[in-house]
Amino acid sequence: MTVETTQALSLTKSIAATPEAVFEALTSAEHMSRWCCPDPTADVDIEVDLRVGGAFQIKMDVEGGPYTAHGVYREIDPPRRLVYTWDWREADHRMDVETVVTIELSEVDGGTLMQLTHEGFPSVEAKAAHEEGWTPCLEHLARVVG
Repeated sequence: MTVETTQALSLTKSIAATPEAVFEALTSAEHMSRWCCPDPTADVDIEVDLRVGGAFQIKMDVEGGPYTAHGVYREIDPPRRLVYTWDWREADHRMDVETVVTIELSEVDGGTLMQLTHEGFPSVEAKAAHEEGWTPCLEHLARVVG
């Protein structure tokens, strides 16, 4: 069975911190637990095996949850680029296709410009739901490291 995928979700965020600090926040379980859930009051449990082929898991205990994102790291190029797969463990949220997140960091005056691309969504609704989730997460990330 072939599943058609929609266009990529692309978000850009300026962060008042060095690319090194942002990359650390993107890959450290301690930092991730503070930014990677849209609900800043949620209990978040993070597991990270930061190596190409290593896995991560983000378990968010929120209303209607839990929600558990997971994936495998494909590229790790500190502090410039991070690429990993993304899906959900819970059957109600699973996309049943491999989506890929690519994060590129560039040094700019005053900090870092972050470009996040998430591609491979099986539906427009899945893309919209992830944009709804990623947007506050990037705001939290900017506060954590900025």
